[in-house]
Amino acid sequence: MKLLIVSGSQRMDSQTAKVATYLAKHSVEFEEVSHIELCHYDLPFWDGEQESKYAEASPWTMISHKVRKADALILITPEWGGMASPLLKNFLLMCDNQDTAHKPALLVSVVSGISGAYPIAELRMNALKNNKLVALPDHLIIRNVTEVLNHSHEGVLEEDQREKDLRQRIDYSLHMLHQYSQALTTIRHRHRHEPYPKQQEYCYGM
Repeated sequence: MKLLIVSGSQRMDSQTAKVATYLAKHSVEFEEVSHIELCHYDLPFWDGEQESKYAEASPWTMISHKVRKADALILITPEWGGMASPLLKNFLLMCDNQDTAHKPALLVSVVSGISGAYPIAELRMNALKNNKLVALPDHLIIRNVTEVLNHSHEGVLEEDQREKDLRQRIDYSLHMLHQYSQALTTIRHRHRHEPYPKQQEYCYGM
């Protein structure tokens, strides 16, 4: 199973990337883990035309190849003004549903305070329908992010129960993501070789 982690922060050296690095290190059940930090790439702002994805020097060919090869995705967004990152939403708009359909996605929100629920709700509501990604029922909200996931397991004090609980919840979420990726493999393979009749006619709903 191959895992792709996508960091949606628009800042270099972000807390979002820190969380992605932690998740990558602890995704031990996956055979291969890749991490794309979107702020490192000059992706075009998608205008709805296929050609715009592949403008001169666009990195989309490389990124879409990683999406196509992945069996599961982790989508990480900071919370800005109660919203998900524009970079991440643009990325999801650019994804071809032939590359993303029926692949599980773990949604992760990163926030410096105690909120963080709105980006998850936004992604569930309007970011996953047309690309047919399957969001896990569980998600992660990394609150007070500057204060957590900064040390190894050995560096976590015994009395810091909140940090330990967070790390255990992350381990659980990564395990379930791997389980979903295995379970949906059959659907994806059947989808490629025996597509449901007229499925492309229904890819945008009624």
